[in-house]
Amino acid sequence: MYLSFYGFKELPFNITPDPRFLYLSPTHQEALNHLKYGVQERKGFITLVGEVGCGKTTLCRRFLNELDPAHFDTALILNPRVTETQMLKAILTELGEKKLARSQVDLVAQVNRVLLERIERGRDIVLIIDEAQNLAIHVLEQIRLLSNLETDRQKLLQIVLMGQPELKAVLAKDELRQLRQRILVHYELQPLTPEDTAHYVQHRLTLAGSQGRPYFSVWALRALHHASGGIPRIVNNLCDKALLSAYVRESDEVTYWDVRKAVKDMRRLTA
Repeated sequence: MYLSFYGFKELPFNITPDPRFLYLSPTHQEALNHLKYGVQERKGFITLVGEVGCGKTTLCRRFLNELDPAHFDTALILNPRVTETQMLKAILTELGEKKLARSQVDLVAQVNRVLLERIERGRDIVLIIDEAQNLAIHVLEQIRLLSNLETDRQKLLQIVLMGQPELKAVLAKDELRQLRQRILVHYELQPLTPEDTAHYVQHRLTLAGSQGRPYFSVWALRALHHASGGIPRIVNNLCDKALLSAYVRESDEVTYWDVRKAVKDMRRLTA
C-alpha cells in the first residue's frame, strides 16, 4: 500500500533473507569474520548460534556470496530433520552429483570419492547446515565421521553448523563430546543495540529507495528497539506495520504512536 506513496523501489522491511539488505552491525560483522576465518584456515568445524530472527540465514547467504566460486564448492542444507542416508544424499545433491548410491555405506564412499576428486582439482568444499539444533544425535555423529575424511595435508570438508541457542545444549551432550572437541571456531550473534537498530532501519529504508521520507522519530526508534529486543525479524515486522499506520495518516513521520499501534497489532496476532 505505502510503496508508491513513499517512492520505494521495493519493500524495505520484507522478512525474506535477502543478503542485499543485510546490515552488518558489529556483531554481524564479527560473525562474518569468524566464518571467513574458519573456512580460510580450514578449521574443520565452525558453529554460529543466534536467537530466532537475528539474521543467521541472511548472514549465511552473504557469506556464501563472498566465497570465490572459482575455488569453493558449497552445500547448503536448510532442512536438517533427516536420517543419515538422507543427509548424505542431500550433501551430494547440493554438490551437483546426479547419480547417487543407495546404501549408507556406499553413500559415504561416494562422498569420500567426490571430495577427493575435487580437492585434487584445487577445490575447497564447505558444508553449511542451518537450523542445526534440529539434527538428530545419530545424524550429528555421521557428520562428525565425515569431518574425519582427510588427506595427509588437509581436511576434505569444512562444516558450519548454524542454529538457535538450543544448539549449545545439543552439543553439550556427553555422546557428542568427540564432535564438540572438533569445534575450533564458535560465535554467538547478539541482538542489535538501540544505536544499531536506528542504523538498521535507515539502512533498509535507503536500500529500498527512500529519499529522506519517511523517517522514524527518535521516540519511535526507542519504542521499536524496546519492543523488538533488537531482533531484526521483529524490527522488520513492526516497521512494516508502523509504516502502514503512518501511510494511513498520510504522514512522512513514523511516530511513537505508530510503533505502539504496530506492537499492539503484532501481539494481537500472536496471542
